[in-house]
Amino acid sequence: MGTGTPHRIILAGGGTAGHVNPLLAVADAIRRREPDADIIALGTAVGLEADLVPAAGYRLETIEKVPFPRRPGVYMFKFPAKWRRETAKVKQLIDTQGTQVVVGFGGYASAPAYAAAHKLGVPVVIHEQNARAGMANKLGAHWARFIGTAYDGTGLKPEQGGDVERVGLPLRPAIAALAEQLRDDRAGARARNARELGLDPERPVIVVTGGSLGAASLNRAVSGTAGTLVRHAQIVHLTGKGKIDEVRDRVVQSAGAQVLTGLGEDSQPGRDYHVAQYLERIDKAFACADLVICRSGAGTVSELTALGLAAVYVPLPIGNGEQRFNAQPVVEAGGGLLVDDHDFTTTWVEEHIPALLADPATLRDYGERAWHYGIRDAADRMARQILDIADAQGAA
Repeated sequence: MGTGTPHRIILAGGGTAGHVNPLLAVADAIRRREPDADIIALGTAVGLEADLVPAAGYRLETIEKVPFPRRPGVYMFKFPAKWRRETAKVKQLIDTQGTQVVVGFGGYASAPAYAAAHKLGVPVVIHEQNARAGMANKLGAHWARFIGTAYDGTGLKPEQGGDVERVGLPLRPAIAALAEQLRDDRAGARARNARELGLDPERPVIVVTGGSLGAASLNRAVSGTAGTLVRHAQIVHLTGKGKIDEVRDRVVQSAGAQVLTGLGEDSQPGRDYHVAQYLERIDKAFACADLVICRSGAGTVSELTALGLAAVYVPLPIGNGEQRFNAQPVVEAGGGLLVDDHDFTTTWVEEHIPALLADPATLRDYGERAWHYGIRDAADRMARQILDIADAQGAA
């Protein structure tokens, strides 16, 4: 790099895996380009970053959570002092490290980091993974030299002279590696992973997932039609924690106990409804999938499009509808279907999923269009921007 010395970078974010995984993917991309870069991850002691960041080999500094007040109450009066205290901690960290650029991924640690960097004249870079930005990134955008997004049209506007670019979502290593395998040999990747999970690579596979906590409406609609679905495909149903018993009971009522089985070593030949609470290596299930039925969180949508997988997206029906906004552009690009939660019933599944499985040309078209929409090098794109801005700051 132009300065001849290691760059000094703070990556701020955390709370959920959706914030931590992109942060770590960008950290890894920076390290690949500059092994000696001085990278500090800034988060909280209570988010997933407390475990994931040290496990990935990066230094973690923590501040307290400083959520913005959303309604009148006692916290509104406590917020200013707490904000000043945590922002001061970040300013001290920036001074001590000699930080050249602060990068935020949203979440509780990002807003104080943006404010501290702005006050000290340190460039701000933002990554926004959602179609509609959160409060922290809306604040930081005003000071940002560069904003990388997973979607067009987030509404974020950088400082004068700054840039906004759709770069995609920085992918966690297992998904990034699978994307390369699927690009080079989709059939081979499918066969290898199917054998490992106890699936038949020659028969269609539906993957159902509502995330680590599961999605009750998806679970009920799909398990309630098990008798129909197993005549057309193998189902990998990841129920979420604490929801597996209900799913098993509904599968038995619909199709009989003889179709139920597990995954991997727990899989029994001749049984096609594979149930597990969670699959740590969900990339292995994605490698086999002809169709995915899922929520439309930003990470899920970005990963499925990066892998070129056809999907039925059922947005979580809470909040301001951000999950619908995440899936909408993919569906408009021809990469899948969008179904409202209240419409996703056993009747809908019965009427649509078997017909879709009987039309492999349409499934392939959904997958190809999803692949075309997806971006697979987001971490490298972000790393290039970050190091270029750090270069310019070091030379100033």
